Amino acid sequence: MAQATTTVTINPLLQQNIKTRKPASLWRDAWRRLFRNRGSVVGLIIVGFFFFVAIFAPVLAPHNPQEMFPGKSYEGPVWETGNSQFILGTDSIGRDVLSRVIYGARTSLAVGFIPLGVILLIGMTIGMVAGYFGGRTDNLLMRLTDIVYAFPDILFFIIMITALRDTWIGQLLNGMVLLFVALALVTWVTVARLMRGQVLAVKERDYVEAARSIGSSNGRIMLRHILPNSLAPIIVAAAFIVPASILAEAILGYLGIGIRPTTDPNAWFPTSWGTLLLDGRVALQSQVWLLIAPAVCIATIMLAFTFIGDGLRDALDPMMKGRM
Repeated sequence: MAQATTTVTINPLLQQNIKTRKPASLWRDAWRRLFRNRGSVVGLIIVGFFFFVAIFAPVLAPHNPQEMFPGKSYEGPVWETGNSQFILGTDSIGRDVLSRVIYGARTSLAVGFIPLGVILLIGMTIGMVAGYFGGRTDNLLMRLTDIVYAFPDILFFIIMITALRDTWIGQLLNGMVLLFVALALVTWVTVARLMRGQVLAVKERDYVEAARSIGSSNGRIMLRHILPNSLAPIIVAAAFIVPASILAEAILGYLGIGIRPTTDPNAWFPTSWGTLLLDGRVALQSQVWLLIAPAVCIATIMLAFTFIGDGLRDALDPMMKGRM
């Protein structure tokens, strides 16, 4: 008995599309999932807004943040006084609060992002070397990490900035360089631990063993094979390091040991949100917006980075792929 056969004809255009379509890369897929997360999109918009304010501060600020207006001390906001010259009022020596808040965004974002590169470089290098070579190298580097991790961050910042505040490094950029160094010296430990854990998991994979079998050097294996496949948790950690640095600067400014006060009208970092919090605490009964405005900015940008960090964690987690 003859068996019937069925022939399936595929549209040539569809067949060509199947052959030429490239599979979505991991990072492209992660970006797609990130932008489908509404919270992370809101966070990105808020952070982008603050970046815009920081970059164009000279254009957006109605006055120079260091300009003093005689006879205008502790003037209230426009809805109380009707004076549109000072929308959020003035401080104790007649400087415009809104202009100082706008320039404070520049300081806080610089503190959040500039030390991040050094933190990632130190932490990823130590974590990768410790995880890849293991043995005594791993033990030595992890004991060093434990020592640094055991030291309270804020206490270290206070001691270092107080001790070096009047030295040459403490005077660079009104103390910003010293603050960058202090943040970088203790914040790298979290990155180092994450990187070491990732390296321990990745270095036993088949593609790493294949690279060893063809004679690839340790440096090439670490940079070309292990590093790209270990970046996901590091990116998430970086999204949480930035607001932590901003908060640390705000705490130090509130304690009176943040950036150095300056009267230079052309200073890049004339004030910070932490310094404004200190001024607002003193003037709580006279000019409440001197405290409320920087506090709202700090809370908003920290909440935005929390949304971004959560979105990145979900987007870069392979287990979340089928849920988003």
